[in-house]
Amino acid sequence: MERPKWIPKWLSISLIIVVAFIAWMLMGSENNYMHSKKLMDEINDLKAEIKAKQDSALYYEKKVQELHTDPETLERIAREQYGMRRANEEIYVTEK
Repeated sequence: MERPKWIPKWLSISLIIVVAFIAWMLMGSENNYMHSKKLMDEINDLKAEIKAKQDSALYYEKKVQELHTDPETLERIAREQYGMRRANEEIYVTEK
């Protein structure tokens, strides 16, 4: 069978199949490049969020440990945030 004149000599069935397969992988399949890129971006965002949450958890664990071991810090927090006072002292609260 002879090739029609409008088909170039460098074009073959195997080249068409390879190009079609690449196009299908890039755009048409379930695991295409755009979908994979979107999922990788989401994974990276979630990893950054996990890192931020771990840093926050470490900060608060340090604060809790500080409250359990340092009575001065516990007293300061009780006075500042909860308005607690000793039995024989007066507190004057001013608003900024």
